[in-house]
Amino acid sequence: MRGPAWRPAAVADAPHIWWRRRSLRFRLTVVAGAVLAAALALSGVVLLNVLDRTLVDTVDDALRSQAQTVRVHADAGTLTSPITTHDGTVVQVLDASGRITHVTYGTDRLVPLLDARARAWALRGGHAVYLDGRPYAIPGTLRAVVLSADRGQTVVAARSVGEIRQSLAAARKVLLVGTPLLLVLLAVASWLVIGRTLRPIAALRKGAAEITHTARSRRLPVPEARDEVHSLAVTLNDMLARLEEAEQRQRALVSDAAHELRSPLASIRLQLEVALGHPEGQDWRETAEGVLEDAMRLSRLAEDLLALARLDERGGVPARREPVDLDAVVRQTLDRYAEARLTACAPVVVRGDALDLSRVLTNLVDNAVRHTTSKVEVALTADGVLTVTDDGPGIPEQDRERVFNRFTRLDSGRSRDEGGAGLGLAIVRETVRAHGGGVHLEDASPGLRVVVRLPVAG
Repeated sequence: MRGPAWRPAAVADAPHIWWRRRSLRFRLTVVAGAVLAAALALSGVVLLNVLDRTLVDTVDDALRSQAQTVRVHADAGTLTSPITTHDGTVVQVLDASGRITHVTYGTDRLVPLLDARARAWALRGGHAVYLDGRPYAIPGTLRAVVLSADRGQTVVAARSVGEIRQSLAAARKVLLVGTPLLLVLLAVASWLVIGRTLRPIAALRKGAAEITHTARSRRLPVPEARDEVHSLAVTLNDMLARLEEAEQRQRALVSDAAHELRSPLASIRLQLEVALGHPEGQDWRETAEGVLEDAMRLSRLAEDLLALARLDERGGVPARREPVDLDAVVRQTLDRYAEARLTACAPVVVRGDALDLSRVLTNLVDNAVRHTTSKVEVALTADGVLTVTDDGPGIPEQDRERVFNRFTRLDSGRSRDEGGAGLGLAIVRETVRAHGGGVHLEDASPGLRVVVRLPVAG
């Protein structure tokens, strides 16, 4: 029976899966060891080649020096028999007919070290050549140099390179034995160094594992070294701080929302219990109006909470980024308010969400209408500045920043009839910031002016 079609691929992927499942310390050590092995092998090859070339060049220089000395004596006719050398160099001097005339002691007088063709090739190239010394009762390989002298004479100087071969063999053995030992030593050192380097990461992992829902204020350990792990720990701690702050905001929002919901629900329950307990003397229309008012309050609170939740979910980014005619939004919104008057409305185009911007203006005008004495004025200038001004009691300067916090209401706005839930200005600021703008409060003398600045689309 034929096996599954995926088995060969799975077998082929098995080494990759095994490799990915190894620890980071193991993989780094193996990679470092492989790189070191390649570097040591390459260094060994280069070292042997350089050593070989250097020793051979030394022999060649010595041979040329000896051959040059013999050639000078041959040209002057002062050669001795036998020729004397001080470093064991073998020398033959041949006449124009190829007959050997002078040699060093113990050198063959009948057979030249190089035949006529080899001598001609060496002279033409000007470089040394290798030859086998065994036919001449010389063990090993020889290195030979050929020079031409006067009257058709030729000087052949040769020297054994057995010592070079022995030196290279000894160096090769040292490298074959020492390189693996050095590689093992470096691998162990890499294992220890990598382990010490990864120790702060292990401490981060342990610290992260100890952080639970009951220990939110814990922070990860920050290593003393100013390296990448230190930066990672600082970044993670900043992230934990932001998460903790967001969680605290969510808890505060839930707590405040529960508190705000409890008041209208308790009012509805009380009115209905009284009406049902004394139905004969109850004005049902008045009861229905009271329940409807509390229901409307609940509806507004639910809409504000939903708007804040959507802003938090989007992370301070508008739902849409499209061109919006802000002047048209201002006119459409003010058509619903008889108390508000539009004093200036220049054509302005911004990028963002038209519904969110309409909600900003609605919250500001609602707040102004709730606290004004006689008039509310709205103005929009060409540089994207929107102002909403009322002539009410205003807000003390020390409270003008605090009122933008969620569920913040001043004492004058805490009654059920007059005050809201304290979310309107919070929604305004977060929406305006999401659109890249800013909002602040100013004294209108008398009253209060809200100034909203939005970036105009290019």
